[in-house]
Amino acid sequence: MTKIDALRRYLLPCFCPAAAATTVAHTTHTTKKRLSTSLRDDLPENDNSQSPNDDDQDSRSPSPAAAATAAQPRPSKSMVIGTIFGHRRGHVWFCIQHDRLSFKPFLLLEFPILTHQLVNEMRFGLVRIALEGDRSDLGHCPLRSVPVWTMYCNGRKLGFAARRKASDRVRLMLKTMQSTTVGAGVMPSGFGSSDSEEIMYMRANYEHVVGNADSESFHLINPDECPGQELSVFLLRSTNGVSH
Repeated sequence: MTKIDALRRYLLPCFCPAAAATTVAHTTHTTKKRLSTSLRDDLPENDNSQSPNDDDQDSRSPSPAAAATAAQPRPSKSMVIGTIFGHRRGHVWFCIQHDRLSFKPFLLLEFPILTHQLVNEMRFGLVRIALEGDRSDLGHCPLRSVPVWTMYCNGRKLGFAARRKASDRVRLMLKTMQSTTVGAGVMPSGFGSSDSEEIMYMRANYEHVVGNADSESFHLINPDECPGQELSVFLLRSTNGVSH
């Protein structure tokens, strides 16, 4: 089995059923099942039925625990489109877009991990990438504007990730994939440049969670008909180190 066949074997099942083609482009209206470790959306809602007297009593004498809970800031959540791509023997790139029709990503990072290394990590169903910034150097810089990150993958330090600006080739690739909401595949060699290697990509919806000014994360949302793959990317800025 060649390297490219092995990459297709382990990469494509992350998003495509066994009977699907090499590239998948579809939009689903069914409920998505999120397996990544972020805020829970599957908890049952509380019963809101109360009598008028109960409402009056609650408004007059709120409990200390309820007041403390209400005072805590809640992380904000939103849906974004994430694309992981790269030459099969090159570095992995991570691109985040608010809208698949926009060719200018609001976050573009180059990871030190190679494509075939990431594929090997994904074979086990769990990938957690932590990007750690140093607050002492860039404490007042917006988190997504930090130029260099220390990268950990499943607890192992791999090197440094870098923030990049979208080149014409990246914009062309995003324009080519604008009709793809969820999918994985291979772009032919020489796409957008004179490189002789194919570009492998996988594209999916991610949950974007903003904890505070020093903490954000992106969590893969799995389509219901596909096998479970847990993939999360954390952006963390701390002076005391983080748990990986």
